Amino acid sequence: MKLKAKLLDLQAGGRRIAILDDETASLIGVHSSDRVKIIHKNEYLVAIVNIASNFPHNYIGLYQEISTKLGLKDGELVEVEPAERPEALRYVQAKIHGERLRKNEIETIVKDVVERHLSDIEIASFITALYIHKLSMDEIEALSRAMVKTGSVLSLNKTPILDKHSVGGVPGDKTSILIVPIIAATGLVIPKTSSRAITSPAGTADRVETLCPVNLTIEEIKEVVKKTNGCLVWGGALDLAPADDIFIQVEYPLAIDPLLLPSIMSKKKAIGATHLVIDIPTGRGAKIKTIGAANTLAYDFIDLGKRLGMDVQCAVTFGEQPIGYAIGPALEAKEALSAIMGKSPADLREKAINLAGILLEMVGIKNGKRKAEYLLNSGKAERKLRDIIEAQGGNWKIMPEDIEIGDKKVEIASEKNGRVLWINNRYIVQIAREAGAPKDKGAGIKLRVKLGKRVKKGDILFEIYAERTTKLNAAIELAKKLQPIGLSKKLEERMLMNRIPKTPVHKEEFTLER
Repeated sequence: MKLKAKLLDLQAGGRRIAILDDETASLIGVHSSDRVKIIHKNEYLVAIVNIASNFPHNYIGLYQEISTKLGLKDGELVEVEPAERPEALRYVQAKIHGERLRKNEIETIVKDVVERHLSDIEIASFITALYIHKLSMDEIEALSRAMVKTGSVLSLNKTPILDKHSVGGVPGDKTSILIVPIIAATGLVIPKTSSRAITSPAGTADRVETLCPVNLTIEEIKEVVKKTNGCLVWGGALDLAPADDIFIQVEYPLAIDPLLLPSIMSKKKAIGATHLVIDIPTGRGAKIKTIGAANTLAYDFIDLGKRLGMDVQCAVTFGEQPIGYAIGPALEAKEALSAIMGKSPADLREKAINLAGILLEMVGIKNGKRKAEYLLNSGKAERKLRDIIEAQGGNWKIMPEDIEIGDKKVEIASEKNGRVLWINNRYIVQIAREAGAPKDKGAGIKLRVKLGKRVKKGDILFEIYAERTTKLNAAIELAKKLQPIGLSKKLEERMLMNRIPKTPVHKEEFTLER
């Protein structure tokens, strides 16, 4: 059936959506959520149908994703016909029933996800089925390979290629800004592609963006790595394992994360990593709660690494409080730059040199931690970081005081004497995000105490920074309700941690970071 294209000045987040009125849809023989093939000249694509009762008759409404792909002008005629249901749906249904999927079935699903042949409902069903029925290691490997196969790859024609990744869950983890220049300063190659924050106050890309541009093309990354041996860039613009980005959009509202392993490992495979250290922060306030769970996850990463041709080691790290004192993009970049210049919080420094040391030892360098510490102390890591900043288009002379932070600030004081018994990571995250992080780069929290610190009534526990007064006030109110830092004179005086049921004062947050 020939219809006139009505171009909608809207984007659908990559989805291919077409709008028909009831009568036209009935004539074609499709219902809402069915698929149609849209043909223009010698090209075609498949779109998912939405029905709008007041939409013009004999027209098909097209979002920008479709009109741009087909090169359409408003009012042009297109041929529209029903499209077959994707083959992948049979395999999604099989997983819903608890069946194991074969390699070719998983490849079909991932291909149809990337080509936008599956609706959000169908992808959500697949994700939910994976969460309920779990994945075998064969399925995880197949998913990882399929996610790499359907995207771009970074070919540097060098070996070894080193990388580091954290499974997330602990705020303030700016260790990559130290680790990458430490490794690159040895002459080894470490092309670090990172995410922006999803549920945290800052991802590595958000932090680094306050120092230099991070939205580089693959060719620009190659040039930076050629000059400096390393980079700190945003991976979202590179089309690396694009299925993962689509899966994450569905996982987040469902608050489930069954694709942690293939999500991380597909992107590491896509950048050509041969040696990878995985940081698994562990503790009550982290994503991974117990040492036992961390060890199980670590062996899964190592097993999957072997299957994908990567040497993987894991570090189970302390995750019961933020890393360093700063939480929020600009605050963390400021602290990281100060750290690499020699003024480092002890925990940030210790974590960075340990993880860098593991990577160095993986490629045969003895006493890796000592080597990493030397590169940090000697100023070589700082010079390398400045080389990377300059190569990515930033100011190599940048100093910590040059980094702008929010000009709205409040200090939160202790209401009693005591010792810091706990710092609730999730509450710290919620307050920092309420203040505007990560969208407002200068927003966040700066801690003034850490675990074990003795404080007196009136001492400052933490500072909240914001770029807007309304955001600051909202963060202050949330901080009063959540009270993220727990104090007591003696441990035995803090035996009651919570009372259930109670009136909820906040939404329980789901952690999803890549």
